[in-house]
Amino acid sequence: MLRPWTPNIIIRRKADASVHQQIVRALIEEIRTGRLPPRSALPGSRKFAELLNVNRKTVVQAYEELIAQGWLTADATRATFVSGDFPVMDPAAAGARSRPDRVVAQPDFPLHRRTPNLNFVAPVKGMLSFDDGLPDTRLAPIEVLARAYRRALLEAVKTNCLGYGDPRGSLRLRQAVATMLHLDRGLSCTPDNICLVRGSQMGIYLAARLLIRPGDVVVMESLSYPPAREAFVAAGAEIACVGIDGQGLRLDELERLCRKRRVRAIYITPHHQFPTTVVLRPERRLYLMLLAEQFGLALIEDDYDHEFQFDHRPMLPLASADQGHKVIYIGSMSKLLTPSLRVGYMHASTSVIEQAAAQIMVIDRQGDPATEAAVAELMETGAIKRHTRQVVKCYGERRRVLADCLKDAFGDEVDFTLSAGGLAIWVKFNNEIDVSALAEAGRQRKVGLTPGSTHSMTGQTVQAARMGFGSLDATEIRRAVHRLAQARRDL
Repeated sequence: MLRPWTPNIIIRRKADASVHQQIVRALIEEIRTGRLPPRSALPGSRKFAELLNVNRKTVVQAYEELIAQGWLTADATRATFVSGDFPVMDPAAAGARSRPDRVVAQPDFPLHRRTPNLNFVAPVKGMLSFDDGLPDTRLAPIEVLARAYRRALLEAVKTNCLGYGDPRGSLRLRQAVATMLHLDRGLSCTPDNICLVRGSQMGIYLAARLLIRPGDVVVMESLSYPPAREAFVAAGAEIACVGIDGQGLRLDELERLCRKRRVRAIYITPHHQFPTTVVLRPERRLYLMLLAEQFGLALIEDDYDHEFQFDHRPMLPLASADQGHKVIYIGSMSKLLTPSLRVGYMHASTSVIEQAAAQIMVIDRQGDPATEAAVAELMETGAIKRHTRQVVKCYGERRRVLADCLKDAFGDEVDFTLSAGGLAIWVKFNNEIDVSALAEAGRQRKVGLTPGSTHSMTGQTVQAARMGFGSLDATEIRRAVHRLAQARRDL
């Protein structure tokens, strides 16, 4: 004869879950932990309702749901029973491991992947941050984008195009990107040379997956972009660093390294070097392409803010002079429109693009067809170009305000050169200022500053900081510099 079971279920009337769902979850927990063994008889619905002080229909509803899920079985002439297919659990052991009131901090299984060495700082209310060069989402052309998205969504529904499609992205947007790259940046390409990605970081990750085998050497500048480094390390790369100066990547150091070691690829941001904003000089660009040809190097060109140019037309990308398909060129619409839009692109030879598409099938299958159609419309109609002209004027004024405020507040304690473009200034502090201590004091004053050492690939201390001005308006910039000056006085 089955031993009797005494329910120990507490119904919370003010809980978010309905009463019947509380009963369902409680019974599942009783079965899972062994307190309700297989083939145990449950009280009749009327009796159970009396025990729990609930409506009988609520108990019937809970029993029916558990029967449908397979936890219980019903015998019309006898009673409701726990299914007989469950393994027999030791209630004491199961109870010791089952703590539904606690959040599990560590799993019972080992994690073998290395945790990326990246710092994520959650936004703090009232904090004004000199970030690494983010745009101001308040300037995004939301009304134009919303109208384009509505049209794209309606058209996609009408033509049944919201399902799975080409993992490279929609042909329409790939065509628009190919046209833009050809006309504005001098690249020879067709839609078959374009793969759409969810931002430039995904493009870097894909490039690493395609190029790198464990132990391969990837060259990065001694100051560079930490998320890119982590993408290469995750693929098994060994990172080798080369110095930079006022004209960009030190090619003499690169050549010596290539003669000593087998280098697989170079990650580079030649348009506005990240984080220092230095532009790679034309003669060095030509020499870099010759070294790539001589040593069989792949070049991963991250052109993360090409559109933001204040003084003259931007220099053409390395990829525009690529005759041997050495360059994987990566760009994004995120800074121009809004980071939440998640539309970027990779340009490479067709075989690389085909392999990238195969990797996307494993990662996330594809992007959003409606979003891609909306962005394509903005590119085709010239709306993005008009928006670019507007925001470049705005960002240029913010750059001037930041430069003036830094000079007024810090004087000779800082030194910087305004780059021709981009959304950040590389500010060097004199040796009397500990930049890490200044950043910590700044947090107390609710102003964010990221020390330049964060961008060091060698762990060296850097007496500088990359100060983004794009996401702050002129008033916020003045207030942020004032807070930073107060933090300086606190040291």
